[in-house]
Amino acid sequence: MSSTESESAESTPAKPVFVLHDHHQPRRHLDLRLEQDGVLRSWAVPKGMPTDPGRNRLAIAVPDHDLDHATYADETKLIEDNGWWELEDRNQKRFVFVLHGRERSTRYVLIDTGRDWLLHLTRDQPGPDQLAERTAARRPEESE
Repeated sequence: MSSTESESAESTPAKPVFVLHDHHQPRRHLDLRLEQDGVLRSWAVPKGMPTDPGRNRLAIAVPDHDLDHATYADETKLIEDNGWWELEDRNQKRFVFVLHGRERSTRYVLIDTGRDWLLHLTRDQPGPDQLAERTAARRPEESE
């Protein structure tokens, strides 16, 4: 790699990672983890990710995790999906984001109720052209 290519690669920020952990303890649930400010912000989603825009899911904020937790798995915690995520819109009560996973890109909204969070699947979903963008934007270590 030339020094110009190296400088360009270093100046391009990496896409923030996300991971969905299928966690079996204490009861089976999903953990949604989004990289932000050098940590994985985390929510436990007891009934799993929403599959219907008409039905929100409870998302309970849990303590942040170190970034190395994005690749962590053991006998009670499996990686269901991972990739990168992008923030589309945010205000004090909610943020809209897209998870660019291994097989698809999906848009969600996390809504702060003041006590817990609600996770909402939006009716308007990303088009198939974002699959090509996701593949082209993979981190170098993901393709090795």
